[in-house]
Amino acid sequence: MQFLFAGHTLDIARRELRCGAAQVCVEPQVFDLLVYLIENRERVVSKDDLIETVWAGRIVSDSTLASRINAARRAIGDSGEGQTLIRTIARKGVRFVGVVRTDGEAEGGAGTGAKPDETTQRAALPLPDRPAVAVLPFVNMSGDPEQEYFSDGMSEDLITALSKPRWFFVIARNSSFIYKGRAVHMKQVAAELGVGYVVEGSVRRSGEHVRITAQLNDVATGSHIWAERYDRLLSDVFAVQDEITEAIVAAIEPQIYAAENFRAQRKPPSSMDAWDLVMRALSHFWRVTRQDNVVAQALLEKATSIDPDYGQALGVLAASYTFSGHMGWEDLDHVVPMAERAALAAILADSEDPWAHWALGCARLFQRRFDDSLAAFELALRLNPNFSLAQGYYGLALSYCGRWEDASVAAGRALRLSPRDPYAAIYCGIAAYAQFVGRNYSAAMRLARDGIRQRTDFVGAHRVLTAAASMAGEDAVARAALRELRRAQPNISLAWIAEQMPIQHDLEREHYLEAFRRAGLG
Repeated sequence: MQFLFAGHTLDIARRELRCGAAQVCVEPQVFDLLVYLIENRERVVSKDDLIETVWAGRIVSDSTLASRINAARRAIGDSGEGQTLIRTIARKGVRFVGVVRTDGEAEGGAGTGAKPDETTQRAALPLPDRPAVAVLPFVNMSGDPEQEYFSDGMSEDLITALSKPRWFFVIARNSSFIYKGRAVHMKQVAAELGVGYVVEGSVRRSGEHVRITAQLNDVATGSHIWAERYDRLLSDVFAVQDEITEAIVAAIEPQIYAAENFRAQRKPPSSMDAWDLVMRALSHFWRVTRQDNVVAQALLEKATSIDPDYGQALGVLAASYTFSGHMGWEDLDHVVPMAERAALAAILADSEDPWAHWALGCARLFQRRFDDSLAAFELALRLNPNFSLAQGYYGLALSYCGRWEDASVAAGRALRLSPRDPYAAIYCGIAAYAQFVGRNYSAAMRLARDGIRQRTDFVGAHRVLTAAASMAGEDAVARAALRELRRAQPNISLAWIAEQMPIQHDLEREHYLEAFRRAGLG
């Protein structure tokens, strides 16, 4: 069943919300709230109705209820002031007042109910319902290749700051950074990333002085909406970040800027040396190799020794630990406790850091604390809805909990937020495992192969391909996939799967193990 309203499509079977052809990110609980309001649009829905249906009778505060209703409004382009679709009836409840039709109806009568071409959607990358922004890597004008990390760090900080407000759709760092060092036309960038605005700039660092230039481009018109140059001492670099971010917000959505007085929330480290180390570490972390991860950890450990309360350094350090365990580079029993300690220290230092909550979610997942893991990922995504890593690993946790449909949506969001990403192979593997849990073996095989084509060393995709081919009865494919899996993960065994993979339900664990037994794994 699909409900169509105000340019949106709510697809219940797929648990998807789309604006035109673009998928809209929406949390599962908010999705359920929208479905219930639309299905009961002929009447006013009371608070008790919502609690009984959406929250299954659990006690919910008024503020939680209000925040979910506001989230539903934002997802469909409504607001508390406008209330053109979801209207609050004083002391009674809420009602969906928009004009709704089902997928079998046209606006004036019967229709074909045809669904959009999914292949076209993926190729076109249409603009989402929010202003979509890509920040290209700032150009290092210092003449010193060793300063490359500094200009990269400026771009990354700007991406993070722009991602905090929910009004922007910000392309993740890994996709925008593929254009580093390349001369490309702005329209090509916009078409490949699905954005309407592109930010570009440069950094010239000399001694203790830095000059930063930045400009915001409207791709549709080819014009520069805004441009500025900042000459500062390095000690003022955080103030410069805030100024740039506020200027871009003001250029794109002046009314939001006026209403919210947006300012990037940051707790700068007490030492500039520590910040330098984190920027260097991130440049290695994003290369997604075993050796680079080791280098990143060493740099981050040095940064935390200089500034033990540096939340960002602790959060990324925790992330590097959990990632090394997930990739099979380190033993999970060894790195997960280290990741947990670093993540908790990061949250203590800066509770608003989404990296810290993402890392804690990963640690809790591998500790089989499933509810705590999901809660940590959800908090990371509330702090930064455009955090592709958190979206992807949220999908992994949902898969391990058996919620394969929600997991598939989360993995799809991660790929949309960062459509050209070294981590895309991992997101494909997560999406593949979700389809395996849903017994959709052909889809699981296709997605696993997508992941392997991008990263031949990603063991998760090899595992899913082996299991899915085996359960699909494609024995030759399963045997070949198992050979490749053993090359990528020599220690793979039934015992390893049973002990190391945090699958919540016994039935699902046995389903996975049976697939490998059929493939010939001992």
